[in-house]
Amino acid sequence: MKKVVMEYRVPYADTDQMGVVYYANYLVLFERARNELMRENGYTYKRCEEEGWMLPVVHAELDYKKPAKYDDLLEVTAYVSAQKGVRIEIACEVRRKGESEILVKGFTRHCFVSTETFRPIPPPEAFSNCVD
Repeated sequence: MKKVVMEYRVPYADTDQMGVVYYANYLVLFERARNELMRENGYTYKRCEEEGWMLPVVHAELDYKKPAKYDDLLEVTAYVSAQKGVRIEIACEVRRKGESEILVKGFTRHCFVSTETFRPIPPPEAFSNCVD
């Protein structure tokens, strides 16, 4: 799977009383970036459901390095960092556009699950060797 870079302008609603991005809102950015990663690689969540599987989050971690602020233009990079068996890990890095310093990095771990049985299943063929 090819990595994707998504831009996001920080709205006031994403900041706390001190004007910085509230840490939990980064997890929302991870979710949006993961959705774009899936879409750019031909797998919308609608398609996954039609094929009979879903990809719930089973673990999430983020390393908060430095805050973003209201009206910052961020770049969120998402890519598959690991895939083994029924699990896949999608890493994200958040930077201000045009800067190299990472503000937040982390990952979400997912499990391929049948929509019929709600049990883990082997990944679809497109995901069997998708680490960059």
